[in-house]
Amino acid sequence: MTATRPLTLLTVLLATIASAFAAVGGRAAADAKPMAKAAWLSGVEVTEYFPAPESWFVGKKVAARGIAGKHRIDWLYSATGLSMEGDGIGLDGQQYHIDALGDGGWVSSTAHPSVPGHKGWTGGSPVWRAGAYYLTKSRQLTFPLDGGGWSNGTGTKYVPLPGVSFASGPSRPLSYYQSIAVDPSLIPLGSRVYVDAYRGTAGGGWFTAADTGGAIIGRHIDVYRSPPATPDDGGQYLTSQRIYVVPPGRTVGKGGPSASSATPQPGAASPTAPAPPTHRSGGAAAP
Repeated sequence: MTATRPLTLLTVLLATIASAFAAVGGRAAADAKPMAKAAWLSGVEVTEYFPAPESWFVGKKVAARGIAGKHRIDWLYSATGLSMEGDGIGLDGQQYHIDALGDGGWVSSTAHPSVPGHKGWTGGSPVWRAGAYYLTKSRQLTFPLDGGGWSNGTGTKYVPLPGVSFASGPSRPLSYYQSIAVDPSLIPLGSRVYVDAYRGTAGGGWFTAADTGGAIIGRHIDVYRSPPATPDDGGQYLTSQRIYVVPPGRTVGKGGPSASSATPQPGAASPTAPAPPTHRSGGAAAP
C-alpha cells in the first residue's frame, strides 16, 4: 500500500513483534500465576503506544457507528489506527476510542486472517480489522483515499465489519508516561511498576498497570505515551529490561527501588534512555 504513509510503515513498525513474541513465549508458559509479592522481574520487553492522530492518515472520511461526523477510514480500521491503538485524536482535536471490536480479528494485505501468538503473527502482519475494507480484482486489500482514488488499486468488493462501534473520549483514564498495559496473568492490574529507563518521565519511572492488550503477552509491558511528532517515530523498544512490580496491596520490599528513584519528576517528558530501534507493540486494543 504505497499511497498512505502510516500503512507503508507497517513493515517497520511491526517487524520486531515476532521477535518480541518469541522472546516472551517461553516465559509466558512459565509465568503461570500472577505475581503476588513485590519483586524484580527480568527479561522484560518494553514497547510504547499512544492515541493515534487522525491527521497522519489519508483515507476517505466515512461515518462510523457511535461517533458523530465522518472520519478517515484508515484511521478507524487499519492496524496503525484507532482499532489497534484503542484510542485516537481526531482532526477536531477531540479524543475517541474503539468501543466494540466487532466480528473477527485482523487480516493481512491479502485479507487472510492475521492472528497474534507467542511466535508472532500467523498469516502475515496485520494490516486491517477483519472488515470495513475493499478488495481489488486480484483480492488485495484496498481503501478509498480522501482526495479520490484508491490506496492499492481500485476496490471492486466491500467487506463489511459487523458489530464495530466507536465512542467519544478516552477508553480508560490513562496518563502519559504513568500508565502501562500488561499481561494480567503475570502482572496484576492495579500494580505499581518501576522501569528505570523511564526514571526521567513524569512518574519518575513508576507506572500503574491500568490496561491490557492481545499483543501484550508474558514479560512484555506497553508504556502509554503522548503521540510522537511524526508517524515515522514508533516509540521506544527496549529488550531484556529489569522492572520492579508491586502488586495491589503490597509495598516496596527490601532490595526494591531506592527512595530517590521512587520520587516522581513532574514536567519531564521523555525517557532518559536513548531510543532503540523503532517499534510499535501491537497496541492495547489488539484482540
